[in-house]
Amino acid sequence: MRTFFVLISIFLLSLTRLCAQNPVPASAQKGPVLILGATAHIGNGKVIANSAIAFENGKLTLVADATTIRLDRSKYTTVYDASGKHVYPGFIGANTNLGLTEISAARATNDYADIGQYNPNLRSIVAYNTDSDVIPTVRSNGVLMAQITPEGGSISGASSVVQLDAWNWEDAAYKGDEGLHLNWPEMRTGRGFDTNAPGMRPNEQYEKDVQALQRFFEEAMAYAQQPSPEVKNIRFEAMKGLFTQKSTLYIHTRQAKTMQEAVLFAAQFGCKPVLVGASDAWMIPDFLVQHKVPVILGKTQRLPSREDEDVDQPFKTAALLQEKGVVFVLANEGFWQQRNLPFQAGQAAGFGLDKEAAVSAITLNAAKVLGIDQTCGSLETGKDATLFISEGDALDMRTCQVTAAFIQGRTINLDNKHKQLYQRFDKKYRQ
Repeated sequence: MRTFFVLISIFLLSLTRLCAQNPVPASAQKGPVLILGATAHIGNGKVIANSAIAFENGKLTLVADATTIRLDRSKYTTVYDASGKHVYPGFIGANTNLGLTEISAARATNDYADIGQYNPNLRSIVAYNTDSDVIPTVRSNGVLMAQITPEGGSISGASSVVQLDAWNWEDAAYKGDEGLHLNWPEMRTGRGFDTNAPGMRPNEQYEKDVQALQRFFEEAMAYAQQPSPEVKNIRFEAMKGLFTQKSTLYIHTRQAKTMQEAVLFAAQFGCKPVLVGASDAWMIPDFLVQHKVPVILGKTQRLPSREDEDVDQPFKTAALLQEKGVVFVLANEGFWQQRNLPFQAGQAAGFGLDKEAAVSAITLNAAKVLGIDQTCGSLETGKDATLFISEGDALDMRTCQVTAAFIQGRTINLDNKHKQLYQRFDKKYRQ
């Protein structure tokens, strides 16, 4: 029976390919480009109301106030008149399985998890599918980069950062194997929306699970301290970077108590932790600031974790963390859901978060947490020309309309399957 469903899934995917084709990846930038007159949201909290932005050979060469400089427009191959429009750095989707799954209900198209509890040697990047139909739909809302993340087990494997316009995973890789993902044991188990939901019960195996992790990390650290081990252990080899902080330890946990225990656990081994999910982060901001731990929050548009929480708690968590000085990233778990990432940030802005801080939470803050802020995440000279132009406010679903996008200077084709279907049936019903 399983074979039958797999065959059906493959057949349906084949039909999908016949109906609509993804845009061809863009060629390298051929001449200098100038964008004039747009409101530029730099990504670091600053805004230039009337900007001049230029880039050449994939790098930003000018980011300035157009009213204070003189420009020779003849030097530029392409000039965009963006008066009344907005320019943003490319949004970065953190903690996603974009490109690792195509149809969540078709198991044959899911390649984000493997069997076993301890899989630090697994690399999500080699499973990344650049031909996914989902990727162009995400780019159309300004999400131009993503952290593709494995799931499952106690240690899921290594995530990588990709840029979303490539022929294959080798071309897509922007920063490979930048961190390992640890799913911290839950203190409560059972059915429920969250670990604090009604019907959840204490996890009697919690202490044993934590002790097992302790032993595994101790063995891995001992292995890493050997200059030349006689026998190679591929799992421990993959963890060496954690103990020198060359790679990040992403710890997936939501409750305040487990977040604190996980951070102290990472400190034992000299790891650089980032908390993922972290729905209770608003309860322990001082602890997070003290230990300099950034967080990748789950989606804004969700229900609260507890019955006695404010109904708008998920919406205002980002503002509370901003007020306390916690470094945070706004994320939207899943794959196709990444198209709504800017609107999750916009929702947080509607509940107290400064508008430009919301932009930073999906641009520069994300780049800092992922270790790529030297080359992307903001509109600054010398950085990659990964940016887009929107007709209106990109954080508002009513006005976000991306009219041009660039990844490392390349002009991205914004066509996608959704647009093709819309045009097809719009034409049908207008005839």
